[in-house]
Amino acid sequence: MSFFKLAALTTAALALTVAAPRASEAQVTFGVNIGAPPVCSYGYYGYAPYRCAPYGYYGPEWFSNGVFIGAGRWYHGGDHFHGHINHAYDPHYGYRGPFPERGGAYREPDDHWNNFHASHYYDGHAEHVDHDYHGGGHPR
Repeated sequence: MSFFKLAALTTAALALTVAAPRASEAQVTFGVNIGAPPVCSYGYYGYAPYRCAPYGYYGPEWFSNGVFIGAGRWYHGGDHFHGHINHAYDPHYGYRGPFPERGGAYREPDDHWNNFHASHYYDGHAEHVDHDYHGGGHPR
């Protein structure tokens, strides 16, 4: 190999080494946006896909001046809140009836909650709080 070819190859190799891109430090950022809670007349289920719950699923203590206090990830009630629900209106427990559309406005039930029958007692984060509760107006 001639001196000129060797010099040209060495220069080319050196140029590629100097011009090669350097490994950059990876910068990873991410955020979690849970979005706005569903707008539902009588609340929404505290689990995905957060479908609107029918009248009768939540008891009256889940509402403040006609506004649902939220459940699951959007719960915004007090730290020691516990409220009544009725699993008969939960699709996880066999409910197959109609579901309200999103965007409905709250309307005080005609029976003023007198016909509400609780089956369980939950906190605002959709956690069952009393495993010995068997319905009625108050836990045992």
